[in-house]
Amino acid sequence: MYKFLLAWRYLRTRYIALASIVSVTLGVMTLIVVNSVMEGFVHEMNLRLNGVLSDLTFEAPGFEGIPDPNWHMAEIKDCLGDDVVGMTPIVRVPGLLHLNHRGASFTQQIVVVGIDKNSYGRIGDFEQFLLNDKNREKFSFDLQEEGYPERLPPSGWNYRRTWSAVEEMDAEPESDAAASAVDALAGIVPEIVSEGQIAPPTVDVDQPIGDFDPANPVSVATAKDLSADALPVDPFSASGAPKRTLFNPAKAQRSGIVLGISVVSTKKRHPETGEALDWFLCRPGDDVSVSLFTSSTPPKPTYERFTVTDFYESKMYEYDSMIAFVDIEKVQDLRGMIDPLSGRRAVTSVLIKLRDGASLEKAQARLQERFPPERFPYRIQTWKEIQGPLLSAVQIEVTILNILLFLIIAVAGFGILATFFMIVVEKTRDIGVLKALGAPSGGVMSIFLGYGFILGVVGAGAGAVLGTLFVAYINDIAKVIEWITGREVFDPTVYYFQEIPTIMEPFMIVWVSSGAVAIAVAASVLPALRAARLRPVEALRYE
Repeated sequence: MYKFLLAWRYLRTRYIALASIVSVTLGVMTLIVVNSVMEGFVHEMNLRLNGVLSDLTFEAPGFEGIPDPNWHMAEIKDCLGDDVVGMTPIVRVPGLLHLNHRGASFTQQIVVVGIDKNSYGRIGDFEQFLLNDKNREKFSFDLQEEGYPERLPPSGWNYRRTWSAVEEMDAEPESDAAASAVDALAGIVPEIVSEGQIAPPTVDVDQPIGDFDPANPVSVATAKDLSADALPVDPFSASGAPKRTLFNPAKAQRSGIVLGISVVSTKKRHPETGEALDWFLCRPGDDVSVSLFTSSTPPKPTYERFTVTDFYESKMYEYDSMIAFVDIEKVQDLRGMIDPLSGRRAVTSVLIKLRDGASLEKAQARLQERFPPERFPYRIQTWKEIQGPLLSAVQIEVTILNILLFLIIAVAGFGILATFFMIVVEKTRDIGVLKALGAPSGGVMSIFLGYGFILGVVGAGAGAVLGTLFVAYINDIAKVIEWITGREVFDPTVYYFQEIPTIMEPFMIVWVSSGAVAIAVAASVLPALRAARLRPVEALRYE
C-alpha cells in the first residue's frame, strides 16, 4: 500500500510532472482527432467509390467488347449463385464533348458510358448522385419539366422551349413570335435584355443568343445552330419537290445524356459578394455533340448530338469531371457493336453487385476459374483493385501519419524520463530511509513504475476525453476558426464538402490510450532501476 501512497504523493507535490501529463494529453488528443478525421475521409471516399463502381467488373479489353452479354451474365449468375444481387451491361469508351458557349466552341475529353436505365441503378448509387428529384426516384433519359435544384440556372423543358423560339426569330424577325421569344428570354436572364444585349426584332443567325451573367451563368446557342439539323427528306411531298422537315427542339429532344457536373462547370467566387457559385457552360435542356470511335478495324470517328437531361455529382472529381452517361443502345448503334447476322449487341463490361458480406476475393477467384485467361480474354477486377493506387496511397499516408504522431507521445516519454531522474536524485534520502527500514529493491522500483503508470493514465484519460469532445464539435470549432481568421477551413471552390467527416472507433481510442500509458511506464523503467540499486549507506552518507 505504501508504494501507491508514495507514488500518488510524488505526483501531487511535483508540479514538474504536470508538464509530462500535458504532453501525454496533447499527444493522445491529437492522435484521436487525426485518426477520427482520417477514418471519416477514408470511409467517405470508399463509400463514394463503391457507389460509383460495382463490386466486380467483368470486362474485355479492346474496342470489340464482350459478344452476347446475356450468355455471359447467365454464366456469371450460375457461377456465383445467390451472392449476385444485380448485374448490368455497359459500354465504356473514350469520347469528346463539343458545345458552344458565348459564341465560342469548347471541346472536352470525356468517358462515354452507355448504360441500361432499368438495371444500372441496381449495382451502385447512381440514382442518388443525380441532381433532378424525379430522376432520383426513377431514372430516365427524358428531359424533365421540373425538379432541378436551385443551384442550377433555369433548366428543363421550359428553358428549352424558350431558347427554341429563336428559330422563329430567324425565320420571321419582324413577327410576334420574335418579340415573344425576347420576352421569354428576358424572364430567364432579365439583365441581358435590359442591357440591350438582345435587341428585338432582328437577330443575326451567327449572333450568340444571350450573354454570360456571373450571378446566373447560362449557355449560349446561335440561331444557325438551332436550325441546322434536319429529318429525312419526304420525296412524295404535295409540291413534288423534296420536303425538308426541321427538327423542332421546342417539341422534341434528342437522345438524352447525363453529364458529370464538373465536365461543364466549375466553382468560382462571385467578384462582388465572394460567394462560391457554380459556373455552367451548359445546363439541362441544351444540346451538345459527342464524338467517339466505332468498334471496326481500324476504328473510325462518329458523331452524334444529344440533349443534356441531368447532371451527375458523386463528389469524386475523377468521375464528375470525365463521365457522361447515355443509353447503351445508342452507343452500340453509333459504334456498330451489333452482329449483322444474329443481331446480338456487344458490350465492353458487365458490372456485378454482390450481397452484403460476400467475399469479393472469393467471387473473383470463382469467376477466374470459370473464365480462365488462356481461353477467355477477360479482365475480372474488384473495385478495390481498380482504385488500388489511390487506396494504397491513402493507407500509406494514414500509417505514416500515425507513426509521426506517436513520436509526440515519445517526446513526452523522454520528458518523463528526465523528470524521474531528477526525482530520484532529490529523493535519495527518502529512498535510503525506505531501504534502511527494510523496503526491498523491487518495492522501491515499483514506486517509480507506479508513478509513471499513474502519470500515463491521467494524461491518456484527459487526452481521450478532450479528443472525443474535439471530434464531436469539430465542425463548430472549424466555424470559430473561420470567424477568427476570416478564411474558410475548406474552400468550396476546391473541396466538394462543407463539413469535416469523422468516425470515432472505440478500439482506436483504447489502443491510443494504452500506447500512451505503455510509453509512460517504459520511460520510468530506467529511473526506477537506479532508485532500486541505491544502497542505504550511500543514500544516507551525507545526511
